[in-house]
Amino acid sequence: MSRHSVIARRAESLLDAAVVATAPVAGGDICTATKLRLSDGSTALFKTLSPAPAGFFEREAAGLRWLGEASGGVDVPEVLAVAADCLILRWIEPGRAGDDDAAAFGRALAATHASGAPGFGGFDGSGADGFIGTLPLPQRPTPTWAEFFAVRRVLPYAKLARDRGALEPAESAAIDQLIGRLTILLPEEPPARLHGDLWNGNVVWDATGTAWVIDPAAYGGHREMDLAMLSLFGLPHLPRVIEGYQDVAPLADGWEDRLALHQLFPLLAHACLFGGGSGARAAAAAQRYL
Repeated sequence: MSRHSVIARRAESLLDAAVVATAPVAGGDICTATKLRLSDGSTALFKTLSPAPAGFFEREAAGLRWLGEASGGVDVPEVLAVAADCLILRWIEPGRAGDDDAAAFGRALAATHASGAPGFGGFDGSGADGFIGTLPLPQRPTPTWAEFFAVRRVLPYAKLARDRGALEPAESAAIDQLIGRLTILLPEEPPARLHGDLWNGNVVWDATGTAWVIDPAAYGGHREMDLAMLSLFGLPHLPRVIEGYQDVAPLADGWEDRLALHQLFPLLAHACLFGGGSGARAAAAAQRYL
C-alpha cells in the first residue's frame, strides 16, 4: 500500500487517527473506494463520489445504522465518519461462505425483516427520498404495499427508463397494464426492515464466513423484495439462505411465483442506470402476470 495524500488528508480530517497507507479497491459501479490503513492498526473503507447528490452519503450511513439496530439481524459495517462528499466504514476482510454460513445469513436476514419499519416508506418516517445508485429513491409513505410498489417503485422508473430510451413503448405498455393487477397479485404483510438493494455484490462474506451487508437503499417494504434481488443477481448458496430464512420466518404461499414480480423494480432501476437489456427483461417479467 502507498499513501494517496489527498485521500489521506480528507480521511484524517474526519477521523481521530492518521492514515498510514491507502490502496484503491476495485469493483464499485458508482463510488470510488479506497482501503485505508490507520495509525491505530485498524483498516477502513473510504468511499467518495464527485459530485455526490445532496444527502447521498448521509442517507447511506443512516440506512446502515437503521439496519444495524435489528436484534439478531444481519451484520453491517460500523460507520466511522460521514460527510457530504464521503463515507468511511470499518473494513471487512473478504472471505468465503459455506452452507452453514449461508443458512445463518438467512436466519439473520429474517430477524432484520421482522424488526419492522414505521410503514411502507422511508425508514425514519420523514418520507425523505433515498437513493438507488445515484437515482432518487421515492420514500413517501403509502397505506399499502401494493400502492407503494406501484407509485414509488415501478412507475417512476418505468417513466425514466422510457425517457432514456431503455424501454420501448410496447414494453412500457405491458408494465402499465400490470399496475392495475398489483392489489390482486401482492399479499399484504406488515412492513419489513429492508436493505433495499440486496444483490450479490452487496453481501460480503468475511474470513469467518459471516455475511455483512453494505450499500443499502433502506426502507420499509415487503420482505420478498430483498429475496427477489438476491435471486435476480445470484448469491452463493442461495437455497441454504432461503432454508435458514424459512426456519424462523416462513414465507407466504406463492412467494416463489412472485419473485419475478418483485424483480420488476431492480430491473427498471438497472435499465435507468445502465441501459442494456434490463428494460426488456422488466417487460417480460410484467407479461408473466397479465
